[in-house]
Amino acid sequence: MFSFLRPYIFNIDPETAHDLAIKSLKFNILPKGFFDVKDEEVLETKLFDKKIPNPIGLAAGFDKSAEVYNSLFKLGFGFVEIGTVTPKKQLGNLKPRIFRLEKDQALINRLGFNNQGLEIISRRISENIPQGYLGVNIGPNKDTVNKAEDYFVCLSKLYSHADYLTINISSPNTEGLRDFHDHKQMDNLLIGINKIRKAKNINKSIVIKISPDIDDSQISGLIELITKYNIQGIIISNTTDRNRSKLEDKNKNEKGGLSGLPLKDISTNMIKKFYKDTKGKIKIFGVGGVDSGKSAFEKITAGANVIQLYTGMVYKGPGVVKEIKSELISIIKKENLKNIEQAVGINT
Repeated sequence: MFSFLRPYIFNIDPETAHDLAIKSLKFNILPKGFFDVKDEEVLETKLFDKKIPNPIGLAAGFDKSAEVYNSLFKLGFGFVEIGTVTPKKQLGNLKPRIFRLEKDQALINRLGFNNQGLEIISRRISENIPQGYLGVNIGPNKDTVNKAEDYFVCLSKLYSHADYLTINISSPNTEGLRDFHDHKQMDNLLIGINKIRKAKNINKSIVIKISPDIDDSQISGLIELITKYNIQGIIISNTTDRNRSKLEDKNKNEKGGLSGLPLKDISTNMIKKFYKDTKGKIKIFGVGGVDSGKSAFEKITAGANVIQLYTGMVYKGPGVVKEIKSELISIIKKENLKNIEQAVGINT
């Protein structure tokens, strides 16, 4: 069905197409069994303290304001991450702000954390209990002077609605956000995060989402802080505002974060470095260019415990999760593995 509709969808502005997808998913009419596959039990994975049906997650950015996460679980995702959520409602940057790069199987976005704000989103989740494993991605408002305080506010208000929370310090579309990769700034941020965790007795796992544009020299410092402050997971990675030289599409020079196929090897190589240095003690989410069982398996064997996608679904449609699951099961059987967890880090 999607292959038939895709030419029509791709004639529509990307953000309009996204809004139509959200509206369609609100009907929540798809039967969950439609996206099941045979022998799926070999994909069962433990993420932090819970078992999830498979390691395929939807990255933050699709369901920004927690409108359709239960419909997304029905598509076969093992987990879904909503957001980025900011304390106050935010319209984001001026349109147009999403660009397809069809020749490169990529997207560039400069959305700027557009979302309906934590009050609406927290109420929405409390009124619509998640039917699966839900992550909540949090960040600061664009006009906030002390951005760390916005993380603290979101953590305090949203932790009870999440299975895990992601501290997003890596979007290239909010000025100053990536400054938190600086050792001193991240140290101060995580001190504050841990004060709130202690004060409110928060036992939910905390994840940091990092930029793919960091230097190798920064990795050891990031791992040091992540370990010091008991951060349980790391998402590798967000979009890149570099790496345009090999792109072919006319939209390649648009300002914003690049996602999709051009990010695949960049993020996979980063995963290998972090996995080697963390020795598997921190959960790694592999993101960037995942659109098949093969690309998912590459990230898992590089050291990712789970993977996330977004752009892959834009290009391949809602059936991409079922396709990835089927391909992963075939690969697992071919490699004589009993479970997908046995593949984590075997190529590092």
